[in-house]
Amino acid sequence: MSNETLPGAESVAGLDFIRQIVSDDLVAGKHDSIVTRFPPEPNGYLHVGHLKAICLDFGVAREYHGRCNLRMDDTNPTKEDTEYVDSIAGDIRWLGFDFGSEVHYASDYFEKMYECACELIRRGKAYVCDLSAEDWEKYRGDSTRPGANPPGRSRSVEENLALFERMRKGEFEDGAMVLRAAIDMQSPNIHMRDPVIYRIRRAEHFRQGNKWCIYPMYDFAHPLEDAIEGVTHSFCTLEFEIHRPLYDWVLQSLDWPGPPRQIEFSRLALSYTVMSKRKLLQLVKENYVKGWDDPRMPTICGMRRRGMPAAALRNFCTSVGITKVNSVTDVGVLERCVREELNRTAPRRMAVLNPLKVTLKNYPEGKTEYLEAVNNPEDPAAGTRQLPFGRELYIEATDFMMEPPKGYYRLAPGREVRLRYGYFIRCEEVKLDDAGKPVELVCTYDPETRGGNAPDGRKVKGTIHWLSAAHAARASLRLYDRLFSVEAPGADDVDFLTQLNPDSLQTAECLIEPSLLELKAGDTVQFERQGYFCLDPDSTPGSPVFNRTVTLKDSWSKQQGK
Repeated sequence: MSNETLPGAESVAGLDFIRQIVSDDLVAGKHDSIVTRFPPEPNGYLHVGHLKAICLDFGVAREYHGRCNLRMDDTNPTKEDTEYVDSIAGDIRWLGFDFGSEVHYASDYFEKMYECACELIRRGKAYVCDLSAEDWEKYRGDSTRPGANPPGRSRSVEENLALFERMRKGEFEDGAMVLRAAIDMQSPNIHMRDPVIYRIRRAEHFRQGNKWCIYPMYDFAHPLEDAIEGVTHSFCTLEFEIHRPLYDWVLQSLDWPGPPRQIEFSRLALSYTVMSKRKLLQLVKENYVKGWDDPRMPTICGMRRRGMPAAALRNFCTSVGITKVNSVTDVGVLERCVREELNRTAPRRMAVLNPLKVTLKNYPEGKTEYLEAVNNPEDPAAGTRQLPFGRELYIEATDFMMEPPKGYYRLAPGREVRLRYGYFIRCEEVKLDDAGKPVELVCTYDPETRGGNAPDGRKVKGTIHWLSAAHAARASLRLYDRLFSVEAPGADDVDFLTQLNPDSLQTAECLIEPSLLELKAGDTVQFERQGYFCLDPDSTPGSPVFNRTVTLKDSWSKQQGK
C-alpha cells in the first residue's frame, strides 16, 4: 500500500515526520484506524501556544479518517473548573474541529487508575513512601550522583496495599505519604528514579466532589488515559521527551495490549508574546488587560474577539509546520496569515477616522444619488452595494495638503482627485479656522466622471475614500497593537510587565457607512485604506464598537527599523 492510497493521505501535502510515522504505521497494518487526543488541563483558557497541538491532534485524525478525543486532564482539583472546560470546548469548535458529542475526562478513569496502581503494588513495582520532601532528596541523588533505594522499598506487598488503601480512605494528612513507582534509583534519567504516581490532596474536585483525597500524577495518568481510550498516537511537545520512558514503563509494567505510541514535536513559541499561564493570569488579575478575551491577549478567545478568522489560525499552524527543533516564530507570520485570509473573505467598507468636510458647490442641494461599490474585489460573488452620495462629504484630513510635496497625489488647492466609486473633484477654495487649519474644502465635481472615469480620457493619480455627510454613522474604534514592545518579553530575568507596549490600545471615534450598522458582533470588514476591523460585543444598537484586527500592511517592522 502506498501513502497515496491511505485514508486521508490525499489531503496531506508533503508529509511532516509525524504524519509520515502515522502513514507508515497504517501501511504496516499496526492499526485499523487512527485515534489521537487533545488533553488540556481545565485550569485556564487556551492560547496560541495550544494552537499547534490542536491543529496537529485534530488534523491528523481528520486527514486519516480517524478520531480525536477532547480529554480534560482534570487530575489537579485545586485549579480546575467547569468554566475552563466550557471555554476550551467552545474554542475548539470555533476553530473548526469536531470531537463529537462527548468530552472525556481523566477523572472518569480514577477508579481504573487506582486499580492499576494496586496492580503495580502486587507486582512489586510500586510502594508507599513516607519520607519528607527533604529526606527524599537525600535518596534521590542528582545529575552527577546516583540515587539510593529508600526504606519504603523493603515493605511487603501486603503492607503497601494496606497503606495505599488507608491513603484513599483519608487516614493520613496531605503530604504524609505518596505512592512511588519502583523503577531504578540509579537511572541516568532522574524522572525514572522512583517517581511519585499518587499523592494525597484534600480538595473538592469540580466533577468528583470529595469522593477522592488521593490523585494520580500526570506522568502516571497520561499513559493510562491514552490506553483506556484506545489512542494509537499520543503527540506531546518536546519537554515530554524525557518522560517517554516512564510513559512506556507504566504500560509495559501492566502488560497493556497494543499500547499507544508517544511522539514529541517542538512547541509553538511566538515573538512579542508571553504564554505562561502564570503571567497571563497576572495580566488579567492586575488589570493590565480587560479579561481573558481582551483582543491583545494571545488566548484563542482574545484572538477571536479581535477578529482573527479560525481559518487564518489554522493556516498559520500549517505555515509553521511540525518539526523537532525549538524556535520562535515571528508574530508577523501570524499577522500575515490573518491579512491573507481577510483579504480573501472580508467585505470592504469605507470609514473616515479624521474627517475633513468637503462641499461640492456645483452639486444640486438636497439631491442624493447612489453609487455602485464593489464589496470585495477578491471575490466577485460578493456582489456590490449602493453608496449614498450628496453635496456634502467627509474625506480623511490626511488626504489634503495645502502645500503638497513631490510625490503627493491626493487633494490640494487646484488639484483634481478621484473619489472611490464616484466622481472627479477639484479643490477650488480652502476655509481655515483661526489657527490656520483647514476645516472645509469647497470643491467642484465633474458630472461626466461618474464611476471614476473621464470621457475625455484625462487621468488623475490620486483616489481617496469618502462618506456622505448626510448619511454617515458614528462608531468607536479600538486600535489594538502588540501587547509587548520587545520580541522576548521577560527574557534575561527582566520583569515582563515593564515591557508592555504603552500604545497597545488607543481609542478613536470615526464615521462609517450606514450599512455597517447592520453587522453582528464578530463580523469582520476591511475599512478601505485603514485596516481590518471586527464588530465588538460591547456594541449597542446605533453605537457600534470596532476592534482593529490588523493593519493592511506590516507597519510594525518599518517602525522598528526607523
